[in-house]
Amino acid sequence: MDYKSEIAQVLSGITGLDFDNVYKLIEIPPQSDMGDFAFPCFVLAKTMHKAPQMIATDIAADSAFKSMQWLDKSVNVGPYVNFYIDRGVFAKDTLGTIINLGDRYGEENIGEGKTIIVEYSSPNIAKPFHVGHAFTTIIGNSLAQIYTKLGYKVIRMNHLGDYGTQFGKLITAYRLWGDEQKLNESPIDELLRIYVKFHEEEKNDPELTIAARDNFKKLEDGCPDEVALWEKFRDMSLVVFNKLYDRMGLTFDNYNGEAYYAKMSDDVVNMLKEKNLLVESEGAQVVDLEEYGYPPCIILKSNGTTIYATRDLAAAMYRYENYKFDKNIYVVGIPQALHFKQVFAVLKKAGFDYADKCEHVGFGLVKFKNNMKFSTRDGNIVLLEELIDESVAKTKEIITNNCKQRGVDMTDDEINMISEKVGLGAVIYTYVKSGREKDIVFSWEEMLDFEGDTAPYLIYTYARTRSILRKAKEQGLEPSLKSLDLLTNDDEYLLIRALGDFKDAIVKAANNNEPFMVMRQVSLIARSYNRFYNNSSILGADTEELKCARLALCEAVCDTIKSGLALVGIDVVERM
Repeated sequence: MDYKSEIAQVLSGITGLDFDNVYKLIEIPPQSDMGDFAFPCFVLAKTMHKAPQMIATDIAADSAFKSMQWLDKSVNVGPYVNFYIDRGVFAKDTLGTIINLGDRYGEENIGEGKTIIVEYSSPNIAKPFHVGHAFTTIIGNSLAQIYTKLGYKVIRMNHLGDYGTQFGKLITAYRLWGDEQKLNESPIDELLRIYVKFHEEEKNDPELTIAARDNFKKLEDGCPDEVALWEKFRDMSLVVFNKLYDRMGLTFDNYNGEAYYAKMSDDVVNMLKEKNLLVESEGAQVVDLEEYGYPPCIILKSNGTTIYATRDLAAAMYRYENYKFDKNIYVVGIPQALHFKQVFAVLKKAGFDYADKCEHVGFGLVKFKNNMKFSTRDGNIVLLEELIDESVAKTKEIITNNCKQRGVDMTDDEINMISEKVGLGAVIYTYVKSGREKDIVFSWEEMLDFEGDTAPYLIYTYARTRSILRKAKEQGLEPSLKSLDLLTNDDEYLLIRALGDFKDAIVKAANNNEPFMVMRQVSLIARSYNRFYNNSSILGADTEELKCARLALCEAVCDTIKSGLALVGIDVVERM
């Protein structure tokens, strides 16, 4: 039941205010002892010609609330009307819903019939997949999962960086210093080696710059030899990337990269010319965006070549033509914010209304405690795969030591499986536990803390709760929905409230494109559960009815944590 809507409906009838306005005014009190919902009466003072406190007194006593069997009481607290939901009814309603839905809890049909495109990951071909790329990859995947959960048709786009002058440099470098055997054995490593070498040699040999420019021109013109090398580099890179994607459980619907849209650049240029939007500026062709408060958007450079903006315009036009999207999301770093504002403004100025459906979702930087920065040119990078490997290795060491200390017998295969899921989860969670615009500073102590705001803590909470359910089953006890109205103490109720708010957290996360809003709720659920666990005996409860009701609460916690972690790409384990 949507208690807030029910209360808003009655308040609308009493006050004469529009339902939507009432609904927006209803608040969640800052403290649980102040009730579940609160309605401020300040807005009614002018129309009712009374002090807000007097209005609150009258509304709280209105007979319309007496018929609500699920409402424990309505009282005025100063100028507010505070509403208290019957805890037993709320427990039955909330936990019954969760257990019946299982992992599907939180699903909605808000997006039914609507299509959302999420562009994310988008690594550069022939370059290593470093920890910076993980930000767009993890945030983008989370958003895709969240929108899918809400019923949208989601198209996952991987806009590969497979076009540009760097390929002229790579072709030149490979012909000069490439090792075929090393390329076959470890393509990204070999391509990085020659790319770094090119930039070192280029400083003292300007002829290399000219050769690279010539080779890129040949690639643009479709010369067979240059195209063959480009395709080779692209195909080999995708093999490496897909290995990492498989490990992270990621899939994409479309890998069209810059090269794909570069072929459509002429159509973009011609369209802008026909609409008389192109003007010359220092030899370049630009679209003036002064009315939007942005610098001019370059479409053609002075040498006649296109740039990112041209190709992004082509991509947006292609996507709308083929998918008729209701929203087109670009998960790209904050430094590209102006670029996307310009691209969307050009679309708007060209008369494409779907410009308003395009949205840039920015994110922060990735750092380590020694302030390491990443530069492919200098070879100074931290590979995502190596970070995950180290996280898994450290997790394995922790789990192995814990097993020895607790006398728990686990096979090597089981330890390896658990370490992979927890270690990978620790990395993923680091990217989604805070607002996406905040910078990330990696710390092993924080990432792998089994008692902190981490994936290991959440996964362990799930596993420990599963262990209780297994022990109960051995004793002949099963979760039961029959006596959920017994779950009324403060710890039980606060936990059930946290579980009930999970579905709203998913909607808020989608509205703000902020996966951390889901993770914040999952973390609250885990902490509320552990408080309940420490203060209330589950298998040692006074009656069998209470035991089974608390087991149902445990089942709901497991379902919700599992569902929430899945939304960011983290798997749970059944025991640790």
